[in-house]
Amino acid sequence: MATPLTASKLVEILRAEGLTVHEVRNWRRHNRNTKGPYGPMNGVMIHHTATTGTQSSVDICYDGRPDLPGPLCHGVIDKKGEIHLVGNGRANHAGLGDSDVLRAVVNETKLPHDNAVDSDGNRHFYGFECVNRGDGKDPWPEAQKEAIEKVSAAICRHHGWSERSVIGHKEWQPGKVDPRGFTMDGMRKRIAGRLAGKPQGSGPESDPKPAPAKPTRAPFPGSGFFRDGQKSALITAMGRRLVAEGCDHYEEGPGPEWTDADRKSYKAWQQKLGFKGKDADGIPGKTSWDELKVPAS
Repeated sequence: MATPLTASKLVEILRAEGLTVHEVRNWRRHNRNTKGPYGPMNGVMIHHTATTGTQSSVDICYDGRPDLPGPLCHGVIDKKGEIHLVGNGRANHAGLGDSDVLRAVVNETKLPHDNAVDSDGNRHFYGFECVNRGDGKDPWPEAQKEAIEKVSAAICRHHGWSERSVIGHKEWQPGKVDPRGFTMDGMRKRIAGRLAGKPQGSGPESDPKPAPAKPTRAPFPGSGFFRDGQKSALITAMGRRLVAEGCDHYEEGPGPEWTDADRKSYKAWQQKLGFKGKDADGIPGKTSWDELKVPAS
């Protein structure tokens, strides 16, 4: 339970976390405070916009819709991982949700299943909308997921909360599915890791090190290499390149074992290159592999 962040303090802590922050129009005075109380604050809620395009998504979240006036959140996180602040105060983002979930967030205990709509989430949660169609196919670039992690960690650190104070809309209100495309348990693990790390600028400054040699590219191992159960550092390196290219269907991040998430991510890469049909089946071929520029492990 905490006093709401001022606009200036929110900008300060987000930028201190290394985020690029855009202040949209009159966001510092843009709120729905005349419609109900705002605070005390208990947590951070993550959403997806179900839209495409940064500017149009930001405009909708600032202005709202005919049936739901804006602001629809406090900030929009675009696919580049940049933050667009659109509201300061009460916002139409959470609606009514489960009081048992709110109690678990306050106590930072395991979340129960949401099955009621008896508590005002707009009063108690900071809300961040992430630009994504929410269809399970639209990729989540690593830069965007890292920004969700940083935003959440910055607010939690300021208020003295743990990662358990961060939830998804789908964990609050029955029938909601957002954010879709990654797990909130996985995101909370990322936030916990960031909160456990050293603060920026801490510790003695180390001696400068020479830049590492540019890694050589891994040769194509053949399509037969990519089969169920195959484990290799090469698969991890491939997955990281796919994430960097915005072809990310991983929930927990790429690993050494070939999985369906690797296949889906590689299929997205093939389609990005213009391959179609059987040429975009998710199994690497030499042409697409060479274009991906996977570094040698």
